[in-house]
Amino acid sequence: MSPEGTLEQLLAARASTVVADDQRVANVGEVAARAASALRRRGVRRGDAVAFQLGNQIETVVLYRACWRLGAVAMALHHRMGTSERDELLDRLSPVLVMTEVDDVRELGEHDGRHQTVDADPDDDAVVLFTAGSTAQPKGVRHTHRGLAYKADLMVEVHELSAPDVVLMPAPLAHISGLLNGVLVPGAAGMTTVLMDRWSPADALELIERERVSFMVGPPTFFVDLMDDPSFSPTKVESLRLVSSGGAGVTPDFVDRASAALGARVKRSYGSTEAPTVATSLSSDDLARAREFDGHAIGDARLRIVDGELQVRGPELFVGYLSTEQTKEAMADGWFRTGDLATLTDDGWLRIVGRKKDIIIRAGENIAIREVEDVLEANPAVRQAAVLGVDHRRLGEQVVAVVTTTGHRFTVDDCRRWFEAQGVARFKIPEVVLTLPELPLLPTGKLDRARVRAMIETSDAIN
Repeated sequence: MSPEGTLEQLLAARASTVVADDQRVANVGEVAARAASALRRRGVRRGDAVAFQLGNQIETVVLYRACWRLGAVAMALHHRMGTSERDELLDRLSPVLVMTEVDDVRELGEHDGRHQTVDADPDDDAVVLFTAGSTAQPKGVRHTHRGLAYKADLMVEVHELSAPDVVLMPAPLAHISGLLNGVLVPGAAGMTTVLMDRWSPADALELIERERVSFMVGPPTFFVDLMDDPSFSPTKVESLRLVSSGGAGVTPDFVDRASAALGARVKRSYGSTEAPTVATSLSSDDLARAREFDGHAIGDARLRIVDGELQVRGPELFVGYLSTEQTKEAMADGWFRTGDLATLTDDGWLRIVGRKKDIIIRAGENIAIREVEDVLEANPAVRQAAVLGVDHRRLGEQVVAVVTTTGHRFTVDDCRRWFEAQGVARFKIPEVVLTLPELPLLPTGKLDRARVRAMIETSDAIN
């Protein structure tokens, strides 16, 4: 489609099914139209903000779409956010309505009558999402109907999805991955979305088998958990045909292992809350190339490297933060400064090498954390790795690795020998290696670096 319409105009063209907690709604758009009518009776109008804190439930999808039909701005808060965090954000948002109970939304969808028209404009704000992170206050990210409608329609084409496909979505619908791949893309393709409110690899394997899930999106953690679960078998995942994974830990070794175990095409992708999925690979791309890189620009997105930092522009780009000052800091003549360190090949293939802030300065040498983590996770004994710089009175910072293993021993001596065998510069080799049963994660499945740092700083191994 042309990116000229509103979200509800795009999504209403096809009936999409949503499944959660053994409940199934075959045409969520019809329920959303009734909910929109009820919201309008409560005084919600175009441009008003409606905040909600709900889990991965059918009602969350309904409320998003009801807001879009009215031209209201959907402001989704993470369902595990604490009350003090929520209250602080609500003070910033000033919504006309706040909904935190699933039953209240369910009653909206059961209302008599349906709102027939779409009261939005393509350039209206559709959502405010909050950046996920463990070290800084979340930023409110504004996206318009035009930008998200363009992105949803493009990703249907890029991923080659259609109505028979089924996506399993464990990521929160309050975050961009959950919104894009659990609400927008399935709605645009007329697909079925299977929602998980709490991640469990055993439960996920049962859902994949029962619902014939064909498509999944998420960080490597989800797929490593699936493959390592005692109940895993190739039969349970035989319906999977496509996995799109981004974030730390997406290495060639991960792609190889997941492709073989899941029997699916596993491709690397790159995006952010501000610039959703601007790079990935296509089925026509060379597989060897695709496993080595984080994709290439898709659609009308453009990528460039300035002083080592990736900058992005394109129709899917956010239109600003809630804070004007933060928006000015993040933009450079229409280009979004991602904060990611990256390289681009002459033919446009992207490789993320770390964050600008994810640099360890050891004895004057800059070390990209992502690079060290990639080397660690290429070792057969290492399942997952997290690397941080810890203050050191002589070196400035020392390199500390926290790993989970595949059951084999992995000591600091093993680590040193491995890095030397890989030909990695000696100053990049971790001085300390800590082993944990599992790495602490944020609800999105991303590494909780704040908790990892707390574990490191209380360890007797640090001096």
